[in-house]
Formats: sequence, C-alpha cells, structure tokens
Amino acid sequence: MRCHVCGAPMQAMTTDLPFKVSDRTVVVLKTLPVLQCENCREILIEDSVMERVEMMLSQVSDDTELEVLRFAA
Repeated sequence: MRCHVCGAPMQAMTTDLPFKVSDRTVVVLKTLPVLQCENCREILIEDSVMERVEMMLSQVSDDTELEVLRFAA
C-alpha cells in the first residue's frame, strides 16, 4: 500500500496511540496495529482495526480521565 499523503510505501507495525473520547477522557491504546509511511510517518488504521477501537472506546466509563488499554490482536 502507498501513503495517500506522499506516495511512499506503508509499513505494518504496532504503536501506542492516544484517543480523545470526550472533553475530559483520553484513552491510550497500546500495541495498536497500524500502517505507517516510511517517508512522512503518516499513520493509517485499517477498517477492521478501527471497528475494534471504536468498540473498546465505547466501553470506557464517562468518569474516566485517563485509561491505558492494550489492543490484543
């Protein structure tokens, strides 16, 4: 796959990414599988992974300020 920003090849890898769920809630997902551009470092999350991310984020309590979750493949 090629980067939609610069056209360079994308490389499969895992990384830790923060997601802002609400005004006061941030969730960090660890070991998230992504595609990252070898040139400009743009990140792409595939649809199947994003579906799971959305499910995980929807289960976080509204009272939580910061939560760290491991994305298990």
